[in-house]
Amino acid sequence: MTNNFYDNTETYPLFVYDLAIEGEIANPGKVDFSKLPVHSVIDKETLLDSSGSDKFTGAYRYDGYSLFDILNDRILKKSNAAEFNSIIDMYIEVENARGEKVVFSWGEIYYPNNLHRILIASGVSRIVPSKTKELWPLPSESKIVAGSDLITERNISLPVRIIVRSFPRSFTMNRGLSPMISESFGLFDHGSAKGRISDYPAGINAVTYNTVFYGRGKGIHSTSPFRGMKISEVLADAFPLTKENLKTGIMCFAGKDGYRCALSYSEIFNRNDQQEFLLVKTPVGEDGGMFRVFPACDFFSDRAIKALAEIHLGY
Repeated sequence: MTNNFYDNTETYPLFVYDLAIEGEIANPGKVDFSKLPVHSVIDKETLLDSSGSDKFTGAYRYDGYSLFDILNDRILKKSNAAEFNSIIDMYIEVENARGEKVVFSWGEIYYPNNLHRILIASGVSRIVPSKTKELWPLPSESKIVAGSDLITERNISLPVRIIVRSFPRSFTMNRGLSPMISESFGLFDHGSAKGRISDYPAGINAVTYNTVFYGRGKGIHSTSPFRGMKISEVLADAFPLTKENLKTGIMCFAGKDGYRCALSYSEIFNRNDQQEFLLVKTPVGEDGGMFRVFPACDFFSDRAIKALAEIHLGY
């Protein structure tokens, strides 16, 4: 027994299956786990039951190999590079031996303030309550573990394949557009229009996040706070929480100039760390307005879309 609450019970090995990587990369092939470091995440596993409520299933520490490391030496070969060369519209599908799929955006793997939170688990340990001594059921198979998810539907067992993709929708690029102002933005669900937003919805409270706003290319932008509404609350009616959306929902936020980023549905609507994406309304006529996206969970500012014009769920 030590002061580490997460490492005081037996760790059980989980067999890790061969994992192949393919898709929009120049060097596809199997993963050599022997070359990868082991990371740990702690996880309170909770699933949606048939009534749509949350059902807690156990608390665990998982040890394993992070998607950050697994994908680190893969050379991206984007299908849409001629139109949009940035990596921030990329995402991956993880498929298991039973044909189930879950998705993760490239941004939630490589851009977070907290890295190595998505693992292929090779070991598991219960986090046992000190008073009840309750022993949660142990998984018997390797699984992918999304450490920042509140509802853990993306934690599927037996992952065997990763497919690297870029969001396939095309947008007209207009680099250097100035002034760049979008008075509203459209909502689309698999190509079908779901409405437009031209103002903050009523009944939602704004929040303020203090930040050091730092870009991967240009470095420091500002240390000014951002005030806005949580995008998860603004979009809740248009894009409801379902098991399918939690697992495979992939979204794209695009600005008026065609700059865009991919985000998984879960990283917007299903966080357990309260590091939310904000919708920030700018003063009338401000260049880069009227709405901007602030990704509080990201170390870099690259997914802070300006002059937001379209939000797509699926394609």
